[in-house]
Amino acid sequence: MSLVSDVKTDVNMREVTFAISAEDLEAACERVYQRQKKDIQVKGFRKGKAPRRIVERLYGEEVFFEDAVNSVIPKELDTIVSDLGITIIDRPSVELVSCSKEEGAVCKATLITKPEVTVSEYKGIHAPMVVRGITDADIDQQLDAVRQRQARVIDVDDRAAQEGDEVKINFEGFIDGEAFEGGKGEGYPLRLGSGQFIPGFEDQIVGHSIGDKFDVEVTFPETYGDERYAGKPAVFKTEVLGITTQELPELDDEFAKDVSEFDTLAELREDIKKHLTENAEQQAQAQFENAVFDVIVAGTDAVVPQVMNDRRIDQHISDFESQLRQQYQDITLKDYLELTGLTIEQLRDEYEPQAKKEVLLRLALEKIADTEDIQVTDEELDEALAEFAAQMKVPVEMVHARIPREDYRTDLRVQKVVEMIKSNAVVDNELAAKSEEDAPAEEAPAAAEE
Repeated sequence: MSLVSDVKTDVNMREVTFAISAEDLEAACERVYQRQKKDIQVKGFRKGKAPRRIVERLYGEEVFFEDAVNSVIPKELDTIVSDLGITIIDRPSVELVSCSKEEGAVCKATLITKPEVTVSEYKGIHAPMVVRGITDADIDQQLDAVRQRQARVIDVDDRAAQEGDEVKINFEGFIDGEAFEGGKGEGYPLRLGSGQFIPGFEDQIVGHSIGDKFDVEVTFPETYGDERYAGKPAVFKTEVLGITTQELPELDDEFAKDVSEFDTLAELREDIKKHLTENAEQQAQAQFENAVFDVIVAGTDAVVPQVMNDRRIDQHISDFESQLRQQYQDITLKDYLELTGLTIEQLRDEYEPQAKKEVLLRLALEKIADTEDIQVTDEELDEALAEFAAQMKVPVEMVHARIPREDYRTDLRVQKVVEMIKSNAVVDNELAAKSEEDAPAEEAPAAAEE
């Protein structure tokens, strides 16, 4: 292999031209022939027995060129990238410029390189850490949630539906007198006040009894995901099939005994307060760390290739699909998009700001690791991989086989950087107070007209 030219065509873009010698091309063609000959059928020869020169005479000397060149390119590019001292962040685009037995091959590759990064601030960053106080209302909210889980479901047949009830309904939607796709449901359970349906729909169920048939008139929001329906008025032919309500247990010492290890409600309340306080402290710590990282991101300068952001968005969507499968076994991403009226492009747009921030932060942390010469020894790497294998309950050999060693080393370097940044950060609650002072004051409500 020989590098013919290396041209920087744009920010984070290079075009390299390289040559594969005639000898290397010949060796690659021979390997391809040996690999493929068992499937080659030539008249006059048993299958797999035709000599290479006969195959090339019949199909042309270039018959093995494409596979031969493709088999050589990855190693050639690895050598070029190493020699140039660059890091590429996506699969190269390669064009075959010329190829012959006599001259070998010439290829042109377009490389997207890791961006250059500068980080202006990462040590001694000041940020607020305010722990929210726990109130009786917070404790009451937790107790209400437990009561909801212990509630008895009671059928209602002697009154009309009220907010908080769950109704079972049939409905069919019409726009301009025509039924529309996705607007029909039979025996659909709906908790009134949940906000699950279009604004105004659930309010018009309240006051109706079992057996009532009526029209619900609503208007789709202008921001509705499906543009066919956005902003349009609709009529839903609706029938109430059933009504249920919940009967909550009394909040007393007996309740505490039933739902916990405590004998009194006072003890249960104290335990809830303890856990809420711990959660508040953890949230405050997380918000403090996020504020520190926000400062780093704000002080980081880099032109990030879109492919890096796209890859991070892909990961978020993959994680979201996994969450859907875990929480709702029958719901796929396609189902979710149909139910919400979103398109995959809109979902990607929602994740993009977060993805951009995460990519920039990762680049900043890797740059800091280089600046501070933070390293991970082979012993530390082996120990971390062994711990990971133990957590996953798989043989450590499997982890070594499946996880790229140097990628995991980079992850550990970044973890060390994060710990360094956190240990050097300074809690400064005066920043929180100043932020509140600088916030624009809310306008006083206008006096009611007499």
